[in-house]
Amino acid sequence: MSLKSKIKHVLVALGAAFLMVGVSTVTVNAARGDRGTDQSEYQGQYGRLGYGDETFQFSQIGGYYNGSFVPHWTYSSQVQSARDRGLHAHTYIYSQFSGRWQADQMLNYYLPRVQTPKGSIVALDVESGNPDTDSVLYALNRIKDAGYTPILYGYKNFLVNHLNLQYISTQYPLWLAEYPDYSVRRFPNYGFFPSFNNVAIFQFTSTYVAGGLDGDVDLTGITDNGYTKNTNHQIKQPTQQPNKPTTNQARAATYTVRPGDSWWSIANRHGMNMYVLAQINGRSINSTIYPGQVLKLTAGNTASHSAVQPKSNSSNSWTDSLGDTWHSERGTFISNSWINLRWGAKTTSSKIGMIKPGDTIKYDAWSRHDGYVWVRQPRSNGYGYLAVRNSNNQPFGYFK
Repeated sequence: MSLKSKIKHVLVALGAAFLMVGVSTVTVNAARGDRGTDQSEYQGQYGRLGYGDETFQFSQIGGYYNGSFVPHWTYSSQVQSARDRGLHAHTYIYSQFSGRWQADQMLNYYLPRVQTPKGSIVALDVESGNPDTDSVLYALNRIKDAGYTPILYGYKNFLVNHLNLQYISTQYPLWLAEYPDYSVRRFPNYGFFPSFNNVAIFQFTSTYVAGGLDGDVDLTGITDNGYTKNTNHQIKQPTQQPNKPTTNQARAATYTVRPGDSWWSIANRHGMNMYVLAQINGRSINSTIYPGQVLKLTAGNTASHSAVQPKSNSSNSWTDSLGDTWHSERGTFISNSWINLRWGAKTTSSKIGMIKPGDTIKYDAWSRHDGYVWVRQPRSNGYGYLAVRNSNNQPFGYFK
């Protein structure tokens, strides 16, 4: 959905109506690993066909540019065309906004015009301007309150440099884009997967077919929303969930990296959590891996790295003035995300700064409360606090 690819897509719009001739209606259900496309007015009145085995389609209802509206005249006909072909039709808004008042202006205009079913996805395409975390969360929540499934789309680099994407991902699913090149690509190359928490959809190419078309893969089944069920809960990326290895998996103790592999693809192939895989190899998911490199698939003798959460020492615990129980333990936390460092162990506490991926934090105590695991960092002028696990018990790094 980049601006550059949108300009390129205009070249194929004139052929769209011709491609629609002879299409018959069929019912499909999306599933993990199913593919679909996202389209705009550049794909013409009825949208552009892919390969015929897609299960979903996103259509752009329009754009908002800091007070200016650019509705897409093709939205209604593309949605109807997708429905006629049995696809799960969803909606996205190109969203360049700052502040809650612009979020309200944008959504007051577009939400009443959404023509996909309640429960279906309404995505915010945030890839330009100066967005802020508060207004993006506010807009996503408004979409949820309107009865749709909210999701945030964008390029990982842009989002992490403008927003607290780690926190947003604990509240809402993400749809992230990353392309290995501009060759025609029908299937995703997971070697370029933009590893992050709670990624529900991966846009893997802007050249799904010759001439240009965005191609996406559903990692969780979220594109069923609004069709097989009206769900509006947060969708979790399946490979982020830890799985206990079976006896057979335990015997396969190593894996040799092949060209195109990533932490995500290796973990997915072996039924593992990619954070755990990186952790037992003493790395983070931001570490580069190379063909021929041998990775451990089980903790084995790496016991010092196998714990992704500090353990309680009941003989040395206390309750602070806010009623939260703390446990004394000294250790090192290595972040693989952007995390707020605060003066208190509350999400409302004042911020000291940001911890970036790869930063190392020495801590002397930990506590589980308010849906997070927090650690305490001794500082020359007191203590700093940061959350190291989210409400779903997923780590934001690893311990050693």
